[in-house]
Amino acid sequence: MVLQNIFDSHAHYADSGFDADREELLEKILPENGIKYSMLAGITIPDCVESQRLAEKYEYLYCSAGIHPEHVKDLPADWLDRIRELTEYEKCRAIGEIGLDYYWHPEEKMLQKKVFTRQLELARELDLPVILHIRDAMGDAVEILQYYQPRGVMHCYNGSAETAKELLKIPDLYFSFSGVITYKNARKPVEALKILPPDRIMIETDCPWLTPEPFRHKRCDSTMIIHTAQRMAEIRNISAQEVIDITCENAKKLFHIL
Repeated sequence: MVLQNIFDSHAHYADSGFDADREELLEKILPENGIKYSMLAGITIPDCVESQRLAEKYEYLYCSAGIHPEHVKDLPADWLDRIRELTEYEKCRAIGEIGLDYYWHPEEKMLQKKVFTRQLELARELDLPVILHIRDAMGDAVEILQYYQPRGVMHCYNGSAETAKELLKIPDLYFSFSGVITYKNARKPVEALKILPPDRIMIETDCPWLTPEPFRHKRCDSTMIIHTAQRMAEIRNISAQEVIDITCENAKKLFHIL
C-alpha cells in the first residue's frame, strides 16, 4: 500500500544516520512513497543550520530552530539570538524541538526549565508554534505549558489520556504519534489517541529513531510511517489514508503551510 499526502511532522534528516543515503532518500525514495511534507526538528544550532540547508534544497522539507533539552549545557552566550536569526529563514516554521527531559540528566532540571521558558517566550514574541519534547518530566511540563499556553505540538506523545484531557484545554496544542504506538507495551499513547478529537492529532517518525513494528531496532525513515498510520487507523476505526489526510491538514495548519 502506498499512502498519499503524507506529512511527517517530525524528522531528523540532518542526522549522521542518513549520511550514507540521504540524497537518494530525499530526492527519490520519499517523494515516490507519498511523502508530501516533512518537518525537520532542530536540536542544536549546527543541526538547525544543516536542516535549513536541506530545506533550501528540497521543496517539500520545512524546518524549525531550537535547543533540545539534552543540549542545554554549555550553550554560547548568544544562543537565543542565534535561534532568533535562524527563524528569519522563510521555511523555518517553528521553535523546536524544545522542552524538558529528565531521563538522562535529572541534575539539569533548573537549567532545562530556564532554556525551555526562554524559548517559549521567543515563540510567543515571534508568533511561531513550538515543537515540544517532554520525557519523564510531564508534571513540570504541564505546569509550564498551562502558564504559557503555546501554539504547538506534543512530539511523540506518550502521556496518559488524563494528561491529554488537561492539555486539550490549551486551544492550539496538538498531539503527534510515532512508531511507539505500534509497540506491544504502548498502552498510554493508545488510550490517549482514543480520546483526542481528530483536529488535534498529528503523525511523525522521529526518524532515524522510534522505528515502528515490524522494523523496530532498525533505522527509521519516513516511508515507514505507513505502519504508524495503520495502527492509528485501527485504534480510531478509520482507514490509514484518512489518518494521513487528517494529520496532514492539521500539520499544515499548525506550521502555516498553504
